Order: sequence, then C-alpha cells, then structure tokens
Amino acid sequence: MTRRVLILLEGNTLGTGLQYAQAARRLGLHPITLSADPTQYDYLAADGIETIRIDTTNLDALIGECSRLREIYRIAGITSAREPVYATAGKLCRHFGLPGPNPASIERCCDKFTQRQLLAEAGVPIPAYRLALDATEVERSAAEIGLPVILKPGVGNGSYGVRLCRDVDELAEHTAYLLGGKHIWRSSPRILVEEFARGTYYCAEIMGDEVIGITAGNFGPLPHFLFRELAFPASLSDDDNRRIADVSLSCLRALGLGWGPTAIEFRWTKRGPVVIEVNPRLAGGIGPRMVQLAYGIDLITEHIKLVIGDEWDLRRRHSHATASRIFHPDRDGTLDWIDGASRAAAVLGVAEVKFYVKPKAQIVMKGDYRDRIGHVIAVSPNLAQSEAVVRHAIDLIDWSIKPFPSLGEQEQSAAPHFPEPAQVSQGKR
Repeated sequence: MTRRVLILLEGNTLGTGLQYAQAARRLGLHPITLSADPTQYDYLAADGIETIRIDTTNLDALIGECSRLREIYRIAGITSAREPVYATAGKLCRHFGLPGPNPASIERCCDKFTQRQLLAEAGVPIPAYRLALDATEVERSAAEIGLPVILKPGVGNGSYGVRLCRDVDELAEHTAYLLGGKHIWRSSPRILVEEFARGTYYCAEIMGDEVIGITAGNFGPLPHFLFRELAFPASLSDDDNRRIADVSLSCLRALGLGWGPTAIEFRWTKRGPVVIEVNPRLAGGIGPRMVQLAYGIDLITEHIKLVIGDEWDLRRRHSHATASRIFHPDRDGTLDWIDGASRAAAVLGVAEVKFYVKPKAQIVMKGDYRDRIGHVIAVSPNLAQSEAVVRHAIDLIDWSIKPFPSLGEQEQSAAPHFPEPAQVSQGKR
C-alpha cells in the first residue's frame, strides 16, 4: 500500500511545528517538511522527521517537488504552521486538488493595510490607521492620529518590528530602525501607523466558522508587546463572549476566511471589542496547548483532519481552565543556569514546564516572540485555582544571566586580575 504523507511547508520554532508532525503520525501519516533552511528547526533532526531543502518562496519548484513525491507517496494533504508560507500551501492545495484555504484570502489578510481596509468597509471596529512609505509620512500620520501610536511592518507576525512609540523621539528611532536596513522585510517596506487601543487583550480561537473559545492575556513592559500571562477561557460574561464572537464572524465574512483556523486579536476598549489583528492561522506558541488542556480539543489534529479531507470533531471533552506564564530575559548576556523547573513541574495542577534555551546559551533580546525562553502552564477546574498554581510554580523557578563583557572588560581579560563577580539578573521575567 502506498504510504500516505502530509507535506508541511516550513516548521515552527515555538513548538507547533513539531506538534503538527507528531499529530500527523498519530493519524497514520508520514510527515515531510519542505524548508529553505531545515537547520533552523532543531526538532526535525531530533525527532527524525523527513526533510527536503527547497526554496519555499518558489511555487514552481514546490509544485515540481510535490509532483516528484507524488510518484512515491500518496499525498494526503499539504499545510503549514507558518503564516509567511500559508498562502503558498493553499496554492499547492489548489494545484493538486486537495482541501485547503483560499490563498487569495490569506494573502489579503496577511497584508495588514488591506486587512484593515476590508474590515473598515465592513463596519468592523478597528483602531485608526495610516500607511506610510517614508519617515515624513510616518511623522505626518502619527500627528494625525495622535501620540502614542504603534508602528508595525505592513506584513509580518510575532510582534516582529512592532513597537509602541510614546513620543517623537521614539517615533523617529523606530522609524529609522524599520527603514534603515536593520529590519528584514517580508515585502516592500511599508509601515502601518496605528492608534494605540487601550484595554484588556483577548484572542478568539476559531476553527472554520466556530469560535472555540476566547483567550485573555497581558503583556510585559512597553514599548514591546511580549505576552507575559495567558488564560483560557477568559473570564467574560455570556454577553461579552457573544460580542467578541459576533465581531469575529464579521471579520471572517469581510476577509473571505472561514476555512480552517483563525486567531483574531482584540482590545476591549471604551467602545467595546476593537479588532487589532486577524491571523489566518492557529495562534502561535502555547495557545493550542492551552485549548487542548482546557477543553480536550486538539486544534492541530483537527486542522490536519480538515486538510486531509477527514471529518473533524470540535466537541468539548471537558471544561477546565488553564493559566500560563511566559518567561523572558531582562537583559542580554550568557544564561548561566536554570533552577527549579523539575520542582515546578511536580506541583499539583502544573501541566507543563518548558525552557527553550539551555545554560550557556547567548541571550540577545529582540523585542518580539523570539525573546521567549520558557513557560509554565497549569490546569484546574477553575481559573483562579490555575492562576494560583502558576504563581506557586514560578516561585520555585530561577535563572541567572551574566551580562556580556564590555569592550574594556574584553581588553583587560588578557591580563591577570581578580575581578568582582559580574552582576546577574535572576528569574521570573
């Protein structure tokens, strides 16, 4: 019998890439990852996942490779855990007659300016926004909207290149960063200047046109937007849940989505839920794991079922509550040690403790999702209990980061001396 395979375009460094491959195996599929640089995903080699190096921006090359694979295997489905290539996965599905998302809808959604235009036309509540192509337009747009504003690339995800600018100096600094050659653009340089919508953060977790549940979250220190704590399901009244669900479905209609996963981010402002971002994919990081722990719904497995044409099952197996804490460093340097993870994992109610870095790793903060170094997730019958478990667990965890030596310190290191111990930062960031 010909082996059934699931083609995965690229992987994911925050866990979901491996989870897609593992879920495929549980469904009796052989996962094959196509990647421009497989070495960036450590789990591919560690988990023995078949990998093919190929330019994943070249649709013709991908069609040729998939055609070659189809002579050996039965391709059951093609998908991706990465937003930048998800539209390409949809195009491959169309070419080979496989179930998949509408690539045109994905591309429109991934263009943040186009997304906002379509949402505004549909009457969906969104922050004020402008598109800027140069520093002069950024400055003028910020003046029209009023400081503080958020600057973000016109295409991107994971808070990459996103920053709150609270005054003209921060505005000029981040504009220079984005346009000065340091930021790596996925498209032509275009900056979205956006009103800073103040309020509690929520994210609607959606499969097809069904809102599975709503996550609440808060962030670490500004000006960056790094998730610090998440809770699922959010503590909302039935009426507020319905308001977010109704706006979410309006987003799907406006953008032509509704096939497969979508994650819609909100801020609950003085005028109610305001849409910050519509992501035509599963929420990244630990979001799918929290849903699975709370409701028993494995969104990754159910997405793959849809991809291969099987019937999915979005019924809740139980109704628990999950809380999490995501760890970030507070400085650049060398990670000396991590302590207490095993003790935290043994706490009743802790479902998962993971660190993505190991001692002696070099830490260089970037102000986006890549700064995450670990997390704790707890699950219990109610949210207050889960949050208490998380607080207890993180009290048991600590780590030390030794700052990189200054240029002067490096020059002095060749001479014999007995320096004072370097200051370190420790734990629970």
